[in-house]
Amino acid sequence: MDRIRSFPDFIAMYVEGFKNLTWGKPLWIIILVKLFIMFAILRAFLFPNFLNSRFDTETEKSEYVTKELTTKSY
Repeated sequence: MDRIRSFPDFIAMYVEGFKNLTWGKPLWIIILVKLFIMFAILRAFLFPNFLNSRFDTETEKSEYVTKELTTKSY
């Protein structure tokens, strides 16, 4: 059995494996569409830029973050 000796060999193994799959390309398209939806669309709606909407300067932002990280909230 051959050993995988380097990172390019590792990547080549996966590329070759997906080339031989019948459903390889549609699966990658589905994966890429889902990643786009998760990171581009949902991020805009679920994670608004809180610090930019509440504070004007970098100093105010850093003071708020420091206070939140060092204060116990439970």
